[in-house]
Amino acid sequence: MKYYMNMALLYAILAMGGGVFYREFAKFNDFTSQTALKAVHPHYFLLGMVLFLLLLLLEKNFSFTGVKTRQVLAVYHIGLNLTAVMLVVRGIPQVLGITLSSGANAAISGVAGIGHIMLGVSLVLLLVQIKHSVPAR
Repeated sequence: MKYYMNMALLYAILAMGGGVFYREFAKFNDFTSQTALKAVHPHYFLLGMVLFLLLLLLEKNFSFTGVKTRQVLAVYHIGLNLTAVMLVVRGIPQVLGITLSSGANAAISGVAGIGHIMLGVSLVLLLVQIKHSVPAR
């Protein structure tokens, strides 16, 4: 259970860092439009901190964590961080006014899509593991 609390704390810190970076980087560059940097903060808060706080509560009630859970969570961490990194990679050129080539634009979208797929698949697998640990009535 301590693992889930530590991960929630880590993602809370990353969320705060992402929010501060977005705000200060945009302000420093006099940028007032929409940017992908704005999405880093809520991604880390909801998909990071909130999810791991919920897992902490579920673990306390159902003791679902096992070897497979660790493997699924490793994929989840990779997916979440890959997605967040790609939001930063997309957002910095937006703030700086750099036009990306169509290849670079597609590559960023593709890698972000892979991150989202990893998040989705690992979340479903995690829910299945939790479902199997819930006692039948």
